[in-house]
Amino acid sequence: MKKMAMALAAGVAALSLGAGAAKAERGSDGNLNILYWQAVSILNPFLSGGIKDVEASSIVIEPLAKYDETGQMVPALVDEIPTLANGGISEDLKSITWKIKEGVVWSDGTPLTAHDVAFTAQYCMAPDGGCQQLAKFTDVEKVEAVDDQTVKVTFSVAKPFPYGPFVGKESPIIQKAQFENCVGPKAPECTAQNFGPIGTGPFRVVDFKANDVVTFEANPNYRDPAKPAFATVMIKGGGDPTSAARAVLETGEFDYAWNLQVEPEILAQMEAVGKGVIVTSFGTSVERIEVNLTDPSPDKGADRSTRAGGEHPFLKDPAVRKALSLAIDRELLVEAGYGAAGKPTCNILPAPENYASTGVDWCLKQDVEAANKLLDDAGWVPGADGIRAKDGVRLSVLYQTSTNSVRQATQALVKDMWAQIGVETELRNIDAAVFFGADPSSPDTLQKFYADLEMYTNNFPGTDPEGYMAGWLCSNIPNPDNNWLGTNQPRFCNEEYDALVHEMAKTADLAERGELAKKMNDILSNEGALIPLIHRGEVAAHSVTVEGMRMNSWDSQVWNIADWTRKK
Repeated sequence: MKKMAMALAAGVAALSLGAGAAKAERGSDGNLNILYWQAVSILNPFLSGGIKDVEASSIVIEPLAKYDETGQMVPALVDEIPTLANGGISEDLKSITWKIKEGVVWSDGTPLTAHDVAFTAQYCMAPDGGCQQLAKFTDVEKVEAVDDQTVKVTFSVAKPFPYGPFVGKESPIIQKAQFENCVGPKAPECTAQNFGPIGTGPFRVVDFKANDVVTFEANPNYRDPAKPAFATVMIKGGGDPTSAARAVLETGEFDYAWNLQVEPEILAQMEAVGKGVIVTSFGTSVERIEVNLTDPSPDKGADRSTRAGGEHPFLKDPAVRKALSLAIDRELLVEAGYGAAGKPTCNILPAPENYASTGVDWCLKQDVEAANKLLDDAGWVPGADGIRAKDGVRLSVLYQTSTNSVRQATQALVKDMWAQIGVETELRNIDAAVFFGADPSSPDTLQKFYADLEMYTNNFPGTDPEGYMAGWLCSNIPNPDNNWLGTNQPRFCNEEYDALVHEMAKTADLAERGELAKKMNDILSNEGALIPLIHRGEVAAHSVTVEGMRMNSWDSQVWNIADWTRKK
């Protein structure tokens, strides 16, 4: 175990994030305009799983270490990554000790200490706090400040890959002094803190208008006196991917646009104007349909879409779930909406290669005949209107997603495919800022899941999927008790799956970890808890005047915004 842990850690490099970056005077390049057309709802990634919220937060609050554009771990608030070789990881693999970089201060001028790091763990692990990133703290027994610069994480089991807590965009450090009265059930109530966190990053919050616009200014206490080059940043929300792409590539109104889920031929025409550049990279993003295994009927009241409300009337049938997947022509979905930025997949975990399964490739080829036979054999009989039914229950689904031209086109194609197997489909699209938002009072978030099926993309930072796969543990099901902030949207609960998650947590051998992850992947797909569709490349665009941007699918796309400069 120790030998493999050393091998895992050997790939971790203690590199400077600013290496090779051009030097510029802080604030000398004026304003940077960014479009996250899915508007930012909150600047606390512990209370939101929305990528747009997590990434906007990442320019203010930082983790101890990040992942660079190659997927390699690099220091952020430390000088080196702890490993077995340098003594940072204990011989029994049950603890990891981080040494905070000297001289780092918060944007308010107070020092960052190990007590802030320990508090961050306390904040996320607090009962009833609804921490969206709780999976990052799996098996954590305690986090303690050894001294002001040293923090020790102790695990309840040997942890061959101990880089879940405080690594990557989803696990940053928050200031104890600011959040200490916001622990547990009080967390969502701390609006001022959640909208304006004090951070150590290159920028600090000036003004926040939820679901609209966030303005930032250069952090005067940032640890590199020459950075950031931009004096201010504006992140604007609203619109759609097409208008966002146009604002960078055609009109030049904005400098950067995120998540351009736009038809490939349209992007190519826009780029030809010459004002911007399209950048793409593949990581772990998968467009998927998640299947609600609970009953979303409004008459369930407070138990709607919860396990307390009972199983789904017809999606509880595995034959129905498999038929829905078999009926989909994934090649056509890629051709119509993604082009070179998409690949058909049956895996929720498509990368890295060590973790990519071939065990569920049965879904890669559309087979309407097989899907119809499955439903026939299960007793679902077509009615006079062609819609199948059984015991008075009709196969009629509400299929929701965020508002986006590619997603609506995908919905329309899938609706036609499901009609071929006798399934009636009602389509619904929700404003992305709401769908991916964190408001526990909203009925329209992906976590509430007041529908039968929902479609979106998700991924994980870094290259190790342990924390990501833990997202489908029984304990991570969203419900009223955790403020609807769990990551297990299908409400999937499987003892075998949970056991594999816990086995991976104590497995050091890389090949064995790969096999465990593949088994988890195959359970999710074969059980039909979710229906993977497309391995998505991340697509963005930046102005030809912006330099230093390094497209990153393993962490935040704005992970190195401190190095961005304006071409002179």
